[in-house]
Amino acid sequence: MLEKIDLDRSLPKAEFKPRFEWLQERLMDLQNACWKEKIGSLLLFEGWDAAGKGTVVNSLTQRLEPRGFRLYSIQAPRTYEASLPWLWRFWEKLPNYGEMAIFDRSWYGRVLVERVEKLTPKEQVLAGYQDIVNFERALADDGYVILKFFLHISKQEQRRRFKALEKDPLNAWHVQDEDWQHHRKYEKYARATEDMFSRTETEWAPWTIVEATDLRWARVRVFETIVRKFEESLQQRGAAVPPEPEKRKAHADDGTRRGADDRRSSSAGDAKAHKPKHSKKGRG
Repeated sequence: MLEKIDLDRSLPKAEFKPRFEWLQERLMDLQNACWKEKIGSLLLFEGWDAAGKGTVVNSLTQRLEPRGFRLYSIQAPRTYEASLPWLWRFWEKLPNYGEMAIFDRSWYGRVLVERVEKLTPKEQVLAGYQDIVNFERALADDGYVILKFFLHISKQEQRRRFKALEKDPLNAWHVQDEDWQHHRKYEKYARATEDMFSRTETEWAPWTIVEATDLRWARVRVFETIVRKFEESLQQRGAAVPPEPEKRKAHADDGTRRGADDRRSSSAGDAKAHKPKHSKKGRG
């Protein structure tokens, strides 16, 4: 599947700015509508190291209502978490109805890094696929919207980004020895990712593979997918879908023009009413 993805997809800067600003405003409106309808949502971001997950997540949260979402950056389980059922730490992070949870990495670490690095016994990794499907099915049955994104770049592009980060004194710390070790295992991670797609792709929790060579394209792709899914979810529940930003702007512009016309008419009438009358007598 990954080899069929067109990683040359890109978006010109001039086209990106207005399109992205529209999507940000649209998503903010849909977030408010989902809150009113008590539609909870989970947004999962997986992908290669240096693929731009942090950039996409940052742009996603810029215009959202901050009280309506929680952002989780998932690391290895703590000691006490490792003594509990492995999905427990994700159950406790589920959002309230109407709110949103954004995961930078997620429960898919079980079948990716834990599989490739042999951090978990093989039988537990294999069982993890069905655990995940059951988990997501339970959430979908409870009314949650689940969106899963995988940001995809080539091995060559990942290497280029690592090198660029290492040359930047402010960002060199982002690249650790562990990152290079993962890079050398790119093919193994690719096979694990393909298995992840085939075993966990479902009607209620589909995967979206995002072409991330160009981050402008990646951001727009992610936003458009979320917007479309939120609109569909509102429609399926018979809820009102908020008008699109340009339509609302057009209505506002019409109101502004009418108000301006009224003010001009009023001003013209006032001016006419107070227009001084010239005396027929000459000035003495």
